[in-house]
Amino acid sequence: MESPTKVRTIKKYLGKNYDVVATMGHIRDLPPKEFGIDIEKGFKPTYRTIAGKKKVLTALKRAAADIQDIYLAPDPDREGEAIAWHTAHILKRKGRNFHRVLFHELTKAAIKKAMESPEELDGNKFEAQQARRILDRMVGYQISPLLWRKVKSGLSAGRVQSVAVRIICERERKIQKFEPEEYWSVTAHLEGKVPPPFTAKLLRKSGEKLRIANQAETDAILTDLARETFVIDKIVKRTKKRNPLPPFITSKLQQEAIRRLRFSAKKTMTVAQQLYEGVELGPGDPTGLITYMRTDSTRIANEAALEALSHIRDTFGDGYAEDKPRFFKNRKKAQDAHEAIRPTSVTRTPEAMKRFLNDDQLNLYRLIWQRFLASQMKPALIDQNTISIRAGVYGLNASGSTIRFKGFMALYTSADDENGKNLEKEQLPELTEGDTLNVNKIDPKQHFTQPPPRFSEASLVKELEENGIGRPSTCTAILSTIRDKGYVEWVKGYFRPSELGFIVNDLIVESFPDVFDVAFTARMENELDKIESDETEYLDVLSRFNGSFQEALDAAAEGMLSVKGIGLSTGLKCPLCGKGLHIKMGKNGHFLACSGYPECTYSRNYTRDEKGNVVPVEVAPDEVTDKLCERCGRAMVQKQGKYGSFLACSGFPECKNTKSVHADRPEIKTGVPCPEKGCDGELVQKSSKRGKIFYGCNRYPDCTFAIWDKPVPTPCPGCHAPFLLEKHTKKSGSFLTCRNPDCDHTQAIKEQRS
Repeated sequence: MESPTKVRTIKKYLGKNYDVVATMGHIRDLPPKEFGIDIEKGFKPTYRTIAGKKKVLTALKRAAADIQDIYLAPDPDREGEAIAWHTAHILKRKGRNFHRVLFHELTKAAIKKAMESPEELDGNKFEAQQARRILDRMVGYQISPLLWRKVKSGLSAGRVQSVAVRIICERERKIQKFEPEEYWSVTAHLEGKVPPPFTAKLLRKSGEKLRIANQAETDAILTDLARETFVIDKIVKRTKKRNPLPPFITSKLQQEAIRRLRFSAKKTMTVAQQLYEGVELGPGDPTGLITYMRTDSTRIANEAALEALSHIRDTFGDGYAEDKPRFFKNRKKAQDAHEAIRPTSVTRTPEAMKRFLNDDQLNLYRLIWQRFLASQMKPALIDQNTISIRAGVYGLNASGSTIRFKGFMALYTSADDENGKNLEKEQLPELTEGDTLNVNKIDPKQHFTQPPPRFSEASLVKELEENGIGRPSTCTAILSTIRDKGYVEWVKGYFRPSELGFIVNDLIVESFPDVFDVAFTARMENELDKIESDETEYLDVLSRFNGSFQEALDAAAEGMLSVKGIGLSTGLKCPLCGKGLHIKMGKNGHFLACSGYPECTYSRNYTRDEKGNVVPVEVAPDEVTDKLCERCGRAMVQKQGKYGSFLACSGFPECKNTKSVHADRPEIKTGVPCPEKGCDGELVQKSSKRGKIFYGCNRYPDCTFAIWDKPVPTPCPGCHAPFLLEKHTKKSGSFLTCRNPDCDHTQAIKEQRS
């Protein structure tokens, strides 16, 4: 098992004859600070135990003891299979047997069935995960050092995440290039022999589609229409059948929860995980309420569909239930490993579960429950009327629709339908072809075309899904990573590329056009699916990728533009010497600098206008302070940087000393000795150039030890380390934890102070 919550649920159903232990996620991975792949030896990976998992391994080995048969039950996906394989590797011994059990839902029946029919470890699924991990490592660990040299230390490139950034950057450039165009619409307010009045849109002239460009054209049309008689030309009536949507797959659940519940993709998956792992329906009665929530499959079990049909008949009546289960086809075999996301039992209605769930859990559970149940209900029937109207050479259309039979819509409509408002349109009167209409008013209106919208979380998830980028287990991580790395900004609920995102994206796309191509990335995802379904060999996939990638890597090492050195040309001229201004990257971020440096020292911060053009930011002259540079003795001046004010030596560029404006504040002692070997200093509170608090040795610059978390002079009771760290999180509040990665000790601050 992976999590302690699942342990409680499994223990309940397996009883005392089984010892259930959680791995707490992955226990082995590629080494964090080295490449870890021997390409020459068939892409052989080197795995290491993950830091902090010492206690977990001890618990696993203690539980295994002399047991001969071990059942491995991590999540039923590629990542879960990798956890199972690595666990088996650690616990492997002569005569021991490993069995793979797949819990697609954490209910008594499902757990019993899985334990009665265990499977072998799935080598194909593990190789698919391993291939993905190796591909990601090859890209990240070989392109990132290039970015460190050419742009800025600490940057990284991800095989899939960088493609998501590219999609966002390309959308932003379309927005920047967009030029709005004027157009007009004309709406006629009409009335027949019987009420109600209705409206019709002007669409055609002389049988051709009409586009009205400006007010002059509009006025001419209004003059024409004022002389014409409006006559019913044609009436079309039809009844349209609207089928329910399939039960949720991961990406569709994220999109719907984002739009309807205002959840983030990450929050959606966190809450879904809670519903899957088990909720207390009574003392000692944890029960999984939904099936596994990371899936690309719309498949559902026959017995689940039959249960849903029975519930529909009992609740809504026979007229709302299909005669037999409705099943949905998947696009690919690899996507059929799991069911769709559905309730483990439709008899556990949202109303019945309300007292056991918090608001977030209940809202998401209701969404999943309704979507699944609706998938087995009859289609909605919608009466649609379309009326064509003739006014001389002009043609107008009026349309109306009413819901004849709600069907599944009595229970569920998607966020796109806004609870059915898009399906019911203006009510039209009873009219006859050839009837003459009264014109109450003709209403012209000016419009302007709009640029394509920025991506929200929901629309980006949809874009990635439609382009075949990522899989259920990776989508949430993609959205989190691109924000955490600073490549995109979150502005009023939408993604916008940061300046750093634009710079890095342009460099890597130019040097690696295939690796970060949307279609190429989608093909690689398909290759991973083929490895899982045993249609191709994982070493062949890695070899084909590596051949062209190494060529591009060698070319980029020489040819990628250095933003640190030459910089990116802007097309602007230096106001001092007339040479070109380039975008460069320094330790305080990106800035404009003259390409004639060091002869010309002109530099400025910059912004971009709505069209993406670079605009230098003119600042007030540097303020000379009474502080002296400790390196050369010249006066320090106060400057404005990307992160606010800082002090710099007036002797720049000969002397490049800079420091925080808060650097001379009195140091606050912590009472914790510096842990650096051979140092007799003490950790004190300091402030960075950006004004952020950190803790460093008071013997700086002789000792450079520093940490962000506040050290507390309390020895760790777990490993006897000399001090603990004070941390703060939204979820847990303030607490103390050990700095030793092999020690898991934490304690509430109130315990330490009592």
